[in-house]
Amino acid sequence: MQKITTFLWFDNNAEEAMNFYTSLFKNSKILNVTRNGDAGPGPKGSVLTATFQLEGQQFMALNGGPIFKFTEAISLFVSCETQQEVDTLWEQLSEGGAKSQCGWLKDRFGLSWQIIPSALPQLLGDKDPGRAKRALDAMLTMRKIDIAALQRAADGK
Repeated sequence: MQKITTFLWFDNNAEEAMNFYTSLFKNSKILNVTRNGDAGPGPKGSVLTATFQLEGQQFMALNGGPIFKFTEAISLFVSCETQQEVDTLWEQLSEGGAKSQCGWLKDRFGLSWQIIPSALPQLLGDKDPGRAKRALDAMLTMRKIDIAALQRAADGK
């Protein structure tokens, strides 16, 4: 068991969110579900807590009610190897949510995600400060990150 687990507070749709997230990532699974009984805070049989893995990273979900909401102060950062992976996750996760700037989006549950190609930090950390600045300037104009456009900008094209 990992020592630190991200804990996600949902209003009443933790099971739906968990099922959605585990359907998007290959190395993912539901580990444990605790359901409300006769004396639970939610309807009998509904999820109270659940533990699941996304790409081997463990998360815990709670149906805690409408007291707390997600904010952009916390986001899940997904490092993507290809433009296809960026495109697929960007579209799937933002469906019913909201697309933002610089690779950020909110999913339909209100959780913020950063869908970032591994090429981005490489370009932003380029030894040539001019290339890094051009890549940064290009990234700041993007919603979904476009690897080819970043590379062209870094190259001054």
